[in-house]
Amino acid sequence: MKEFVLDSVTKMDAVCWLFVLAFFCGCALLCGGDVRMAFIGAWGVIGTMFLISVSIEMIIETLKNMRGLGTIVGFITNGPEALCLIVGLLAGDVLFAASTPLGSNFMNPVLLVIAAIVTKRAIATWRTNRAYSLTCIGLTAAFAAEFYFLPEKLYWIWWGAAAIMTAVLFFWRPKEKEPESKEEAAFSKLWLIPAVAVMLTAGYFLDPVVSFASAQSHAPKNLIGFLVLATLTSWPEFKSCLVLFRRGRVLSAILNITVSNITNIWLAMLGAGIYLVF
Repeated sequence: MKEFVLDSVTKMDAVCWLFVLAFFCGCALLCGGDVRMAFIGAWGVIGTMFLISVSIEMIIETLKNMRGLGTIVGFITNGPEALCLIVGLLAGDVLFAASTPLGSNFMNPVLLVIAAIVTKRAIATWRTNRAYSLTCIGLTAAFAAEFYFLPEKLYWIWWGAAAIMTAVLFFWRPKEKEPESKEEAAFSKLWLIPAVAVMLTAGYFLDPVVSFASAQSHAPKNLIGFLVLATLTSWPEFKSCLVLFRRGRVLSAILNITVSNITNIWLAMLGAGIYLVF
């Protein structure tokens, strides 16, 4: 177990962690923030990122011989967004709850491209079911953006159009083939439950931890919104893409992002539907 945890930490993880420390502590020094608290907040972000990294490695390890791995991981990595939606619904802030998952639809494809470049799978990614990938990413991003600008009286139209669009995209998605050779998993499938629980919990707390570090460092708001919050809170999708690309599962990595985007629309539909009914 110890060896697996150490092996799951890659050079990319270490670079991202150093960036987190440098960003928050540097902003605190330059913008008059609390350097000590920004340092603590940065380590909180790194800790949650580490838990997400290890849990995703374990999830993919236990499921690596399963057909439809990309679709399954796409659903699982949307767990933090689902938790945010539930918390928003319980707090009565339904529109905020619905908009939370939609924000990921803009960053997910960017992180897919970065992961493909880092793992030297960019050409293979471009050649793999390009028509579906571009159509799905483009439509789900467009529907996410449209939600922010529509007046409330048009929510039902958006809801109906989104339901049709996502149903077509989900059933049109390319089917993954079973691995040509079966590998013995390093862990029993019983490890899947605690691994998913850790990933969901860490993913849910990543947003408030990043917000705390941002507040303490006095980082510029434009950088917080795009470079920090949007990027780091999509770490589960990014990390899973890196793992899948490294294992040669290009289509699985693509489906991880496309299914995640589709699921984000479904979560927003749930929030908007509850808002309209109640």
